[in-house]
Amino acid sequence: MKQHILYYLFFFSLLACQTNPNEKETAKEQLTPTPEETPPSKIEYGIVFDNYIIDTARVKKNEGLSHILPKYNVSPAIIHTIAEKFDTVFDVRKIKPNHLYTAFLSKDSTRKLEKFVYQKNAVDYVVFDFKDSVNVYTGEKEITKKEQKAGGVVTSSLWNAFIDQGLSPALVLKVTKLYAWSIDFFGIQKGDYYKVIYDAKYIDKDKFVGVDEIKAVLFNHNGKDYYFFRYQNDTMPSPSYYSESGESMKRALLSAPLEYSRISSRFSHKRFHPVLKYYRPHHGVDYAAPSGTEVVATGNGIVIFAGWAGGAGRLVKIKHSTGDIVTKYMHLRSFAKGIRKGAHVQQGQKIGEVGSSGVSTGPHLDYRIFIHGKPVDPLSLDIPTVEPLKDSALILFQDYIAPIKKQLDEIKIDTTAVNP
Repeated sequence: MKQHILYYLFFFSLLACQTNPNEKETAKEQLTPTPEETPPSKIEYGIVFDNYIIDTARVKKNEGLSHILPKYNVSPAIIHTIAEKFDTVFDVRKIKPNHLYTAFLSKDSTRKLEKFVYQKNAVDYVVFDFKDSVNVYTGEKEITKKEQKAGGVVTSSLWNAFIDQGLSPALVLKVTKLYAWSIDFFGIQKGDYYKVIYDAKYIDKDKFVGVDEIKAVLFNHNGKDYYFFRYQNDTMPSPSYYSESGESMKRALLSAPLEYSRISSRFSHKRFHPVLKYYRPHHGVDYAAPSGTEVVATGNGIVIFAGWAGGAGRLVKIKHSTGDIVTKYMHLRSFAKGIRKGAHVQQGQKIGEVGSSGVSTGPHLDYRIFIHGKPVDPLSLDIPTVEPLKDSALILFQDYIAPIKKQLDEIKIDTTAVNP
């Protein structure tokens, strides 16, 4: 009996010693520590940060490259080379206080400055490369666009109706410019509302940096709907905005060629000239504005004169593609790049800057319009719209906007502040 017991004990001990191979592997996996995942290296400005020692700061008041770079052992001779040789890439005098800069130093004992990046704005930057020979180049961060929808009700002002929804001031300005010929924004009232679909621009995944294009917008004013849609077909050189019935919201001419402070002199057949001291016709409108203010072409056309014109000073004259219309822009400080006789210009394109050239008492723009060779008052002119969409072009347009209009109409707005 004792022998049987010993036999069974020996048999079971053998079973216990035999390990399933799969169980062995599982046990091994459990005992082997899982290596931690290495976080991805930060890459910005096209530079791998892990390869360098990083020093980041902001430009101080009255600070320039000649103050910053010597801290990283860059000689005055090299700084002078940068300023002289690469001035067409970046004017070092335009470095501004509070802008971010990043120094990339070698990891060896020399701590040599290999790259220096100055952030011009949220998107654009300048790289100063010292690794081999000195080089300077510009770059921009990758921008992603995301479609956004918003809506709001006017309770006090249009501005507040946008800002209260957390929307960008840039979006307010874009919308008001789109409706400049359709709605008098000085006359909007409580209860008016808007709905808008637009593309917002982002960098670094989710940092908002601006508004791209407005795709569609509805503004309800005094109970009337004003829809506009961004649209381009194969025959159009660029997109434009149209009402739901195909009417262009773009006028043949802008209402004014600049952002002005005030109108200092109006159209008149008899005005006392402040310099010449006698009465003479003034067939234009004088817009007072700071010297250097951007002046734009009020419509598409061809430059037929750009140069000095006696008492008118520096003058640009444009023959427009719509109707027999010519516009003049007088007393300019300078002409924009490429503005010369024969140049084609687009509506809103910069053609010069406000100045006080010629016979002038101070910085202003004398703007004049001639139709069929006769001067007309720019402030009283009923400027026609661009040709509307017709026939098959209109059918294609309305098919295109149908789903977009549905999206606009479905945007929810809170009217409780107006109708509690």
